Amino acid sequence: MMQHFSRLTACMILAVLAAPGHGKPATETNQRILSIRDLGKRDYSVIPTIAQYLKDPSRDIRIEAVKAIVRIDTPHSLDALTEATHDNDPEVQIRATDGIVNAYVPGYVAKSGLTGSLTRGVRQMKSFFSSRNDQTIDADVVVRPDVAQALADEIGRAASLDVRANAALAAGILRARPAIPALIQASHSTDSDLIFECLVALQKIHDPAAGPGIGFLAHDLDQRIQVIALETIGVLRSQQSAPDVRSALTHARNARIRRAALECLAMLAIPDDRSVFQKYAEDDDPELRAAALEGLGRLREPEDYPALEAAFNEKEADWRVHLAAAFALADEGKVDTSDFSPLPYLVENLNLKARAYVANAYLVELARREDVRTALTKMIPGATKDQKIALCSIFGSSQAPDAIPVLSGLSKDMDPDVAFAASRALRIVQARKSS
Repeated sequence: MMQHFSRLTACMILAVLAAPGHGKPATETNQRILSIRDLGKRDYSVIPTIAQYLKDPSRDIRIEAVKAIVRIDTPHSLDALTEATHDNDPEVQIRATDGIVNAYVPGYVAKSGLTGSLTRGVRQMKSFFSSRNDQTIDADVVVRPDVAQALADEIGRAASLDVRANAALAAGILRARPAIPALIQASHSTDSDLIFECLVALQKIHDPAAGPGIGFLAHDLDQRIQVIALETIGVLRSQQSAPDVRSALTHARNARIRRAALECLAMLAIPDDRSVFQKYAEDDDPELRAAALEGLGRLREPEDYPALEAAFNEKEADWRVHLAAAFALADEGKVDTSDFSPLPYLVENLNLKARAYVANAYLVELARREDVRTALTKMIPGATKDQKIALCSIFGSSQAPDAIPVLSGLSKDMDPDVAFAASRALRIVQARKSS
C-alpha cells in the first residue's frame, strides 16, 4: 500500500513539472523542440502556433521557436519576432532582431547577421562588430512603426550590450527613424561597439537633426570612435558641430584623425573655413589635399577656380586629388561633356574598381543639380555597362522627376543587369514622387 502511494506521488510530481510554467523533463523538451522544428518546415499559417512557444519558461524552447519563425522567412513573422525582442534572454533577442531584418532583407540571417556567430564561440561574437556593415533597405521600403519602436526599445533598454549593438545595427539597415533618440542616447555609452553601431546607423538614417547630439564624440579618446564620429558629423552636415570638428583638426593625434576632421569640414563647407582649405590644398598628403579641394568646390568661390583647375590638370598628382578637383570644378559649374572635362572624367572612373566608390559618391552629390543631370544624360549612349549601372543609382538617388524618363529608357536596355538596375532606381524615384 505504501509502495503504491509513493508511485502515485511520484507520478503527480512529474505531472506538475511537465505542466506549463514548470520545468519540463529533458525528454519532453526534446520532443517539443522536434515539434517546433517540424512546424518550421511549413508555411506561414503555422506562425501563430509557434508563437505560443515564445512564452515558454524554457529558454531553449523560446530560442527554437524564434529560429523556426525566422526559417519560415515571411513578413507574416514580424508580429511574433517583434514580441520576441522583449524577451529577457539575449540570444532570443538577437535572433529575433536578425529575423526582423531578414524579413526586409532576405538572406540576411544566413549571410550577415550576428546570429551566425552565436554558435561559434565568444571570440567570433566579440569581433562581429569590428567591421562595418553598409547594408540598407531600398529607399521605397517602408518599415512598420512598431518594428522600428521595438528596435529603439532594445537599443535603449536591453541589458546585454551585444543585444543593444545588434539592435543599432538593425535600426541602421532598416533606416528606422523612430530609433534616432535611442541611438543618440546610446552614443553616450562607454562601450565602443555600441557607439560605433549607433553612429553608422545615424549615417544611414541620415536625419540632419541628429548631428548636434553626437558632436561631443569628435573629441573621443578612442581613435576608431573619433574617426567615425567625424565622418557622421560630415554626412549629417551638422554645422552646429563645426567648433568640435575644428578642435579635432587642430589637436589631431595622428594623420588618420586629421584627415577625418578635414574631410568633415569639407562636407560642412562653411565659408569661415576657406583659409583652412586653401592651406591644405597644397599639402603633400593626397587625402588631406583632396579633402581641401572638395571643401573649396562646395564653397563655390570663383577666385578658387584657377587653383582647382591647376590641380585637375597636374600630371603627377594622386588620383584622389584629380577626382576631388574634378568634383570641385563641376560643383563650381563646369559641367560640359567635352573630352578631358571634369564630369566625363568622373564618369570614366566609374569603370575602375579602386576608384568607382569615390567617383560615385561625388556624382551622387553633383546629380542633385539639374544641369549636372542634363549633362550626364548626354553621356549615357556612350557609357559602358558598369557606368550605366552606376548612373542608374546616381539618377535614382537624385529623386528628381526629370530622372524618371532617363531611367525608363535604361530599363529597356539590352543588358539585363542594366535594365534591372534602372527598374529598381525607377521604382524608388516613383515611390518618393507619390509619397
